[in-house]
Amino acid sequence: MTNTGTHHLPNPMVGVVCDLEIIGPHPFHIAGHKYINAVVDGSKCTPVLIPALGNLEQLNQLVTTLDGVLLTGGYSMVNPEHYDGAKPDPDTKLDADRDSTTLPLINMAIAAGVPILGICRGFQEMNVALGGTLHQKLHETGQYIEHREDKNLTLAQQYDLAHSVRLNSGGQLQTIFDSDTIEVNSLHTQGVDQLAPTLLPEAVAEDGLIEAFSVTDAQAFAIAVQWHPEWQFHNNVYSRKLFSAFGQACQHRQQVKNNHG
Repeated sequence: MTNTGTHHLPNPMVGVVCDLEIIGPHPFHIAGHKYINAVVDGSKCTPVLIPALGNLEQLNQLVTTLDGVLLTGGYSMVNPEHYDGAKPDPDTKLDADRDSTTLPLINMAIAAGVPILGICRGFQEMNVALGGTLHQKLHETGQYIEHREDKNLTLAQQYDLAHSVRLNSGGQLQTIFDSDTIEVNSLHTQGVDQLAPTLLPEAVAEDGLIEAFSVTDAQAFAIAVQWHPEWQFHNNVYSRKLFSAFGQACQHRQQVKNNHG
């Protein structure tokens, strides 16, 4: 008897980058639950944590097996040495291990046609990895509205919608969201100064700050946003659409990989 049933592929595998954090006396490679949850329920993918080891050989091996990469937000900042920025203030939290992992990984993933979604720090990492620069403290430039969260508020209030962004006409996000403007949350100290040459603005805040971009020469989905769509994504139609589009791109990558395997 011939089996006419279709072969069901397992869920695509998405690499979720980790921070290196000291908990007690020991270093841990960690990723936030909200990001992992959004990959599982929002993108219908299986998350695989990428430790912040900065080993290029291992990253190359990983990229060939992954169907997508998620660059998470984090409490640390990209070291300004990576974009010839001024030396950071002594109290600036850095994560050299994450930088040495994500910056090469971004270029590897884009070159290999692996879908990539950057969020907050991940957005800033993508700009830096591709040759852009950052404002280390937006609130000290005198050019922008307040983009930082008020840490005196509850978590729910900090992640509440804070301002609107205008979506680039005919851009990828406008197509995904089917809208010209959306409201987003805002919990970041840093932001884009000079946009990398291969990046195209996808969303701009009312103060002119670039809040989302896409990679113009990428073979696959390669988008980053400055806001936090992973926060209770199921309650926000645009967050659901973003993670769904990312998941579909990962599924396509998996099918192409499977056909060529």
